[in-house]
Amino acid sequence: MSERSDKIETKLKEELDAIEIEVIDESHLHAGHVGAREGGGHFRVNIVSNRFAGLGRVAAQRLIYEILEAEMKHEIHALSITARAPAADSSQ
Repeated sequence: MSERSDKIETKLKEELDAIEIEVIDESHLHAGHVGAREGGGHFRVNIVSNRFAGLGRVAAQRLIYEILEAEMKHEIHALSITARAPAADSSQ
């Protein structure tokens, strides 16, 4: 994992009390793109948090963008997000 991936993961984990989180640096797949030339990376985030309960997809993504606002200015050029609340335990 890259240093930027680690930073993104740590920040989201702490801010959202994430149950599961995976940050994938896909920057190498986008070499030559404008954002890549300017230093911004391409990342994929898969995250599960209770904070997403009751939120729609756009609201959950907006929350993540707010948390990563500083990083979005320079370190992140593109961010693909899959955010969900934990599945309800159906055995109860």
